[in-house]
Amino acid sequence: MKSRIPREKEERARVAERARVAFVFPGQGSQYVGMGKELFDQFDAARRVFVEAEEALALPLSRLCFSGPEAELKLTEYTQPAILTVSIAVLRVLQAESPVAPLCVAGHSLGEYSALVSVGALAFGDAVKVVRERGRLMQEAVPAGEGLMAVVLGLGAEDVRAICDETSQGEVVAPANFNGGGQIVIAGSRRAVLRTMAAARGRGAKRVLELPVSAPFHCSLMRPAAEGLERVLAGVAVKPFSVGVITNVEATVNLDHARVKPLLVEQAVRPVRWEESVQLLEQMGCTRVLEIGPGRVLSGLIKRISPGVRAESVESPQDLKKIALD
Repeated sequence: MKSRIPREKEERARVAERARVAFVFPGQGSQYVGMGKELFDQFDAARRVFVEAEEALALPLSRLCFSGPEAELKLTEYTQPAILTVSIAVLRVLQAESPVAPLCVAGHSLGEYSALVSVGALAFGDAVKVVRERGRLMQEAVPAGEGLMAVVLGLGAEDVRAICDETSQGEVVAPANFNGGGQIVIAGSRRAVLRTMAAARGRGAKRVLELPVSAPFHCSLMRPAAEGLERVLAGVAVKPFSVGVITNVEATVNLDHARVKPLLVEQAVRPVRWEESVQLLEQMGCTRVLEIGPGRVLSGLIKRISPGVRAESVESPQDLKKIALD
């Protein structure tokens, strides 16, 4: 009996720790040539995800992810299903290899679709088709060269909002991503964004950089894309789910499957409230966050937003082995 009690306490501690885990899923910009290949080579669960995606899209997605070319992988209509597929491949292997389960999930922009798949709200085959259309609609919403996104480092949210208002001059420019750690992304018409960038430098921003993206996401210029996305989503089933999803639009937990589609449509034209989302995870008692999918962007942001939270990237077989042993 004496020897069993410490083991029981240890197991209860492990269960309690798992109950404080959150899963987060990356968005566009995390892609790279070669992503997902190690998992594909080593795990049947990952291969099945790629096969399902390729059958749904009639697209050689594995070749695109593993071999590129990079210029093709960066095309928004391919980038979005590619990141979603790699993220769900990682998730399926994690689920097969480890008992870890999330208290809550969240995703950055595109990553919200991965989060919804992870809790069973969206079927993966439906989601991968939707995000390919989402990417195409976003790309077509603004003529090439007329939109721009930029990152502003070192200014507060209210300062950036005020600068956008002052420099818009009747054109669109607004915060698109509140990423945290002093990082805010702005989006809009090219001329307005350039004016805002210059003004931000003059107001003491530590750094202001143009982003190499193909369209000005998460601003009102995406309204045509949002309208198209609403039509695409009309034919997709959303199932009830029991693990909360923190939404980009509201930075609150959603458990109502009837609200999923309206929130995804609105997400296209509203800023990503990532800093607030991470703060909410911490307030909920999450002490460990697993970034599931390609890259380490979200892990880095989480460490700056909530240093007390243990943020880890889960992507490679080595990462998965470490999680399984915890």
